Amino acid sequence: MLYLHSMGHFHPDNIISNKFLEDLDIGTSSEWIMERVGIENRRTVLPLDYIKQTKNTDPREAFAVRRYKNAQMGAAAARLALQRAGISAEDIGLLVGGSSTPDNVAPAEAAAIAAELGIEVPNFDLNSACSTFGMHINVLSRMQPETLPPYILLVVSETLTKTVDYSDRNHAVLFGDASAAAVVSATIPAPAGFWNCGFDSRPSAWSKVGVDWAWRFDQDGNAVQGFAIRKTSESLQLLQDSFKNDCRGIKFIGHQANLTMLKTVCERRAIAESNHWYNVDQYGNTGCCGAPAVLSMHWDQVKPGDDIAIVVVGAGLTWTHTMLRVGGEQ
Repeated sequence: MLYLHSMGHFHPDNIISNKFLEDLDIGTSSEWIMERVGIENRRTVLPLDYIKQTKNTDPREAFAVRRYKNAQMGAAAARLALQRAGISAEDIGLLVGGSSTPDNVAPAEAAAIAAELGIEVPNFDLNSACSTFGMHINVLSRMQPETLPPYILLVVSETLTKTVDYSDRNHAVLFGDASAAAVVSATIPAPAGFWNCGFDSRPSAWSKVGVDWAWRFDQDGNAVQGFAIRKTSESLQLLQDSFKNDCRGIKFIGHQANLTMLKTVCERRAIAESNHWYNVDQYGNTGCCGAPAVLSMHWDQVKPGDDIAIVVVGAGLTWTHTMLRVGGEQ
């Protein structure tokens, strides 16, 4: 088991509303967007005037005008997580980063985040696209506890709006920017811990979705959504079956791709609306930051007796699952 001591999150200030997208005159409307993906608002590191004037047709310009770097956002999420954990940055013994949209090819973005926090600490990136946070949990939970430092900081940051062509209504409506962080430990107990961690992938479909060499996002939308619904439903069922005899209600956090996809999963697996935690309707698809940011935003609602099923899918194609148990053991 891997103990979870705290979560943190950060979203930039600029809001891409459905009205903003309507005004871009790209053949979309709020009704069209809500019907298909259920997203009302998104956050971006880009100036809104820049999007209006250029529609981000050249992603290289996005790097030059962005208001926040990934490391700045990651550090902001990390500071909240550290505050909630009641520790300082100097207590961290390892920092693991990850992003689908890093600001640099090299070095690891974790190094930039550590520098932003003012700490000299071992660090590396582990990336599996939108399933990155789940992969962090999976990998660390399989390591020998005695080989790990007491406190580990996990930080994921996404600036997906850098990759979006805002003249393409299919992609323009989906994405937002965010960061999320977690303080975990393999040896220092906490009220919450990750159980039943698992992951898998389908490399034969790696080209179905991704960000290419030109920093442009593209996907086979129908194929990817169908895959996401199937694998999320199957993984959620696995967790439900594993814990069905414990008489503890299960809450669900999925990959924040779009609300329509998530509601389909909830219908298939009989998850009540009150037990479905999400933020995609107001923050968009924030890649690997979506699920951990949802958990962070609900942190004050997490209570003993909760079982929180976290299932995430991503490019690769990859998927991960884990059960966060609060105040109880398997």
